[in-house]
Amino acid sequence: MHTTDTEGNGSLSRRRFCGQLAAAAGGLAIVDRLAGRARADAPEAQPAPAGCKYVDVHTHLGQPWSKLGPLTPRMMLDWMDAHRTGQAVVLPLISSEAWYYPMSTHWVLEQTAPHRDRLIPFCDIDPRTPYLGGFKGILDLLKRYVDAGARGLGEHKCGVPIDDRGNLEVFRAAGELGLPVLLHMDSLRNTDAPGLPGLERVLREVPGSVFIGHAQAWWSSISGDVKQAEMGRYPSGPVAPGGAIDRLMDKYPNVYGDLSAGSGANAIRRDPEFGRQFLIRRADRLLFGTDYLAQGQDVPQFALLDDLDLPDDVQSKIFRENARRILNLA
Repeated sequence: MHTTDTEGNGSLSRRRFCGQLAAAAGGLAIVDRLAGRARADAPEAQPAPAGCKYVDVHTHLGQPWSKLGPLTPRMMLDWMDAHRTGQAVVLPLISSEAWYYPMSTHWVLEQTAPHRDRLIPFCDIDPRTPYLGGFKGILDLLKRYVDAGARGLGEHKCGVPIDDRGNLEVFRAAGELGLPVLLHMDSLRNTDAPGLPGLERVLREVPGSVFIGHAQAWWSSISGDVKQAEMGRYPSGPVAPGGAIDRLMDKYPNVYGDLSAGSGANAIRRDPEFGRQFLIRRADRLLFGTDYLAQGQDVPQFALLDDLDLPDDVQSKIFRENARRILNLA
């Protein structure tokens, strides 16, 4: 552990230290107030509208000053209504590599607080933060987030190897609290090698947590011939047998796949015959998602999955029921 904000003796300056404590206390005070609001609002929560087709496990709200423009809770709900989406998970993005501006857990909890019947907040912790206080500190912070309404951890999008020691501590704490972990994996964030040996170590060492794979390194691993250079890309062409996703799903009951974004769509449409059979074969392990984050964004998942003419029971599992089961949604 170290800090770049030091005095001549290498220790943290008193002024800076006090400032960090005050900022942390302020953030946790916000979380505690939100926790009180969540408890007060709980009896008023209503189930998703009858007849909805989807539960979306991957969305983000947008802040007004971003280059993509605002995406407010009201805008999100209107978009959900237009696409028969009853509930949507709203994910923070907290790590420096995650996005071009931060979406804090505190902000996500605050924005979703009036709409918890439909907008489901997640939380996240960057394991490189030097003031977490070890496993106990991680667990305490996650408990506060849970009390404030968080139902999962992610989008975990951190610039370390997937089996980094800090990641493992965060994942263990999430497992103790029953928080599913939504992982972004590519050539920069939560990195791994072909065959996903790092992720397998995570699944083996943290069997009590549910992991939901997402992004290029995860979805390129649908094919058995993926190369290291392709783990940050969108490979084309037929899927080769022996992909790591099928192998890991056979071996570990706690790993799932998030079908959102270009990576999820590409994995299915690059080889439509394989893609359709994969969806049917893994219907209990796949979750509908879009990665919707800006007004007017093209979302290929709706048309792509409709065009595959999946059996009704497969659709209900992937589109809604798996997410409801994992997140314990009404």
